[in-house]
Amino acid sequence: MPNQTSHLRLNNLVFWGRHGHFPFERESGNRFEVDIDLEADLANAVKQDDLSLSVDLAAVFDIVSAHVEGEPCSLIETLADRIAAEVIGMSNVLSATVRIRKLSPPLPGSVGGIIEAEINRVR
Repeated sequence: MPNQTSHLRLNNLVFWGRHGHFPFERESGNRFEVDIDLEADLANAVKQDDLSLSVDLAAVFDIVSAHVEGEPCSLIETLADRIAAEVIGMSNVLSATVRIRKLSPPLPGSVGGIIEAEINRVR
């Protein structure tokens, strides 16, 4: 592990997806909010002030978007794990924490409730 690491975060990314256990969740869909926290070795990028040596956050966004808007999962835990597994393979990424919130879950009597899952992957 390097002597110095940095954190890069994408927060409050909102997407429409069709994830959930119940058939009506997959039919009607829901809004999902995603936070992703990356620990990375950015020493060379910082020293050289070179974006190509950093983590491509646009690519991270595209990964998140593809998974949330793509193939449905029964569990948001599975969705978070799939995102983390792909992002952890990126150059310089040492760990990835993915938090996913289902913004309008089908909870009895719930108005404005949110459910959240968090997955952490370490290289």
